[in-house]
Order: sequence, then structure tokens, then C-alpha cells
Amino acid sequence: MTEEVKRNYLEINSLHDLKEGTKPSEDYSLSLIDPINFQLNKFFYKNIGKKHQWLDRLSWSEEKWINYVSSDRVKTYVFKYKDDLVGFFELIFHIEKNETEIAYFGILEEYRNKKLGSYLLTKAIKKSFEGKINRVWVHTCSLDHKNALNNYISRGMKIYKTEILNI
Repeated sequence: MTEEVKRNYLEINSLHDLKEGTKPSEDYSLSLIDPINFQLNKFFYKNIGKKHQWLDRLSWSEEKWINYVSSDRVKTYVFKYKDDLVGFFELIFHIEKNETEIAYFGILEEYRNKKLGSYLLTKAIKKSFEGKINRVWVHTCSLDHKNALNNYISRGMKIYKTEILNI
């Protein structure tokens, strides 16, 4: 059985276009995973992605995970409430194109619908632009959280491409 999925590609070309989300409280923090820890990436991918059909990495070996997160081009940030994990984002820096891709972004289920996504996306976009790049882009689809597309647009991102997939 196939399902029709709508995928939108969005971009923001300047930090001046960013419409920031507000930090919920001082109890929330964001940090770069350093040293790398593929288990954290894998944990977020599996736990956030299970409701949104994130499937491509489920078959990855530990070696493939380690190689991925070890790349100089990949940076993963973890969002916490006190000591509890809340969410994450992965950035892939495409230096040759002078752009950053927000590869994965999400919040664990128990922290959803608390207005945290707008702040986390604000931080993802800001971290992306730290490399003095010209563009940040992301893609989202109709399988993602119902507020995902609106969050990207509300932060100042614009749709530049839409496609329909049958999966």
C-alpha cells in the first residue's frame, strides 16, 4: 500500500530574516554534543522519528553511526530541561555550497505542545549561520509533526520547492 506524502523544502538566507522564538525559562539549555556520542543521535532519531516514519537510519550499523557523527561537517545539539533530554537538532555544513542543512530536528513526545519548537528552531538557525554561510535549509513533510511546517514559516523560512512522493 502506498501513501502520498507532500515534502516541502524551506530556506532562510539571512539571520536578519529570523523571527525568534522566546526561551521558555532558564531551566532549559542547549549544548553541542562534544565529545560526539552516536548513541544520543540514535536515541533521538528512534524516539522522535517513530511517529513520523523516520526509517532510513534504522538499519545503520554502529560503525555507520559513528562515522556519520564523527564528520567535521555534522554538529548535533541537545536541548535539555534541567538534566532531562527534551530534543535535538543535527546540522550538516555544506562548506562547498556555503550553506547549512538542518538535517534532523525534533522534540521528545513528553515535551511537545509546550511552545518549545519555536525556540529550538531559532537556536538551530542561529547556530547554522555562525559559519558565515549564505543559506540555511530544511525539508519537512506531511508525516512530520503537525506544527512543523508552520514553525519553519513562522521563524522566517520560505518554501522554495514542493514535491509529492509515494511511499
